[in-house]
Amino acid sequence: MKYYENILETIGNTPLVRINKLAEGVSATVLAKVETTNPGNSVKDRMALQMIEDAEADGRLKPGGTVVEGTSGNTGMGLALACIIKGYKLICVLADKQSKEKVDILRAMGAECVVCPTNVEPEDPRSYYSVSKRLAEETPNSIYIDQYNNLSNRKAHYLTTGPEIWEQTEGKITHFVVGVGTGGTISGVGRYLKEKNPDIKIWGIDTYGSVFKKYHETGIFDENEIYPYITEGIGEDILPKNVDFEVIDMFEKVTDKEAAIMTRRLAREEGIFVGNSAGSAMQGLVQLKEHFGPDDIVVVLFHDHGSRYVGKIFNDDWMRERGFLTDEHKTAGDLAAGHESKPLVTLGRRELVSHAVAKMKQFSISQIPVLDEGENVGTIDESHLFKLMCEDNDLINKTIEEVMQAPLPLVAASTEIKELARIIDKDTPAVLVKLSNDKMHIVTRHDVISALQ
Repeated sequence: MKYYENILETIGNTPLVRINKLAEGVSATVLAKVETTNPGNSVKDRMALQMIEDAEADGRLKPGGTVVEGTSGNTGMGLALACIIKGYKLICVLADKQSKEKVDILRAMGAECVVCPTNVEPEDPRSYYSVSKRLAEETPNSIYIDQYNNLSNRKAHYLTTGPEIWEQTEGKITHFVVGVGTGGTISGVGRYLKEKNPDIKIWGIDTYGSVFKKYHETGIFDENEIYPYITEGIGEDILPKNVDFEVIDMFEKVTDKEAAIMTRRLAREEGIFVGNSAGSAMQGLVQLKEHFGPDDIVVVLFHDHGSRYVGKIFNDDWMRERGFLTDEHKTAGDLAAGHESKPLVTLGRRELVSHAVAKMKQFSISQIPVLDEGENVGTIDESHLFKLMCEDNDLINKTIEEVMQAPLPLVAASTEIKELARIIDKDTPAVLVKLSNDKMHIVTRHDVISALQ
C-alpha cells in the first residue's frame, strides 16, 4: 500500500500549469506554479512547517506549547495543520481587511483568532504586529513565530519551492514572477535559482500603498507611500527581514482593481480558481510583457485558493461597491438593477426625524426619498439633516414633512449614464429611477462615478 503517515507529508510537489488565454499577448511560455494543491491550499504550508520544525529543533518550541502568529490567513492555516499533528495550541492575529472565509477556516481548524484594525501604524499597540508580540509575552510556554523576520520562512522555499521549479522546467526557467508580502517565497526561490543560473530574472509584484518598490529602487523608506489597500497577501508597510532585496531584480506595482479583475479572469478563462495575490502576480506579468522574448520560460507563482475570497473578489456586489466590476452600464436602469436585491428605503412624511436617523444608520445610506401614497414628495439628505440638527436640539422629534427637501428627480430607466452625470451634481446627490408602473429605485452619485471609471 502507498500512503502518507500524516497530512504534513503531502506538502510540496505542486504542479506547473501553462497559462494559455491570458498569456496570448505575451511572447514567452508562461507557466503557473499552482500552490493550491498543498493541504492547506496555499504556498504558506511550506514555510509554516519549516518554522515549527526549526523552533522545535533549537528548543524555542516545547511540548504542549502555544504558537502565536500575525497572519493574513494562509500562514495561519499552514500553522494550524502543523499544530494539529504536533500537538500545539495556535493563536492567530489577523487584520480586519482579511476575508471572513479566512477567519472562519482558521477557527474550523481549532485556532483562536484575534482580529485587529488594518488602518493603524505598525507600532500602534492595536496593530496585528503589536498584538501578536503582546500575546506571546503574556501566554505561558508560547512562541511568537514571526513569519516576517523568521528566516526559516525563506529557508523553506530555498529547500523546496526553488528546487521544484528548477527541476520541473529542466533548468530552462528565465524569469520568476511572484507577489511579495513577507518576502520568504521570492527570497528563497530567488536565491536558489540564481545559484543555479545568475541570469534568471527575479521579479516581485507589489501593490499601491506598499513600500517595497520605492525602497528597492531608491533605498528610501518613504512613509508617504503607505496607505490602506484592498489586495490581500502582498505589500507591506514594514521591511521584513525575509525580503532579500539583493536577489530581486525589480518590482512592479499593480492596482487593487486590476488585481481583482485578473483574479476573476483566471477562474473564468483558465479554470484556475486562485486568490487575490495570484491575480496581482498575473497582472504584473502582463504589464511587463515587453520584457519577454519567444524563448523565455516565465514561472509565476499562484499563492492560494479562491475559496478564501468567495465573499469578496468573487462576489459581484462587493466588486461593484468598490468600482471593480467591469459591467457595461449604459442606462439608469442598468445601475438601478445592481440594487434590485436590496429594498428601496423610504420615509413617510408624517414619520419623525428620529426614524430617518435610525434608517440611515441601519442601512448605511445618505439620502432617503419621502413618499406619500407612492408619490415622490420629498427627500431627506444626511448633510442637510446634520446642519439642521446643529441648529435645533429638538429636531429629532419633528416630522419629516417639516424638514424635508425637494424630491429627488425621477428619471426613466432608459436615461443614459452621461445624462445622469449632468443631473446629479453638488445639489442633487441622487435620482429615483422609474423601473415600472409601481417600482422605482435610487441611483446615487457614487453609482455614476463607479460606472464612469
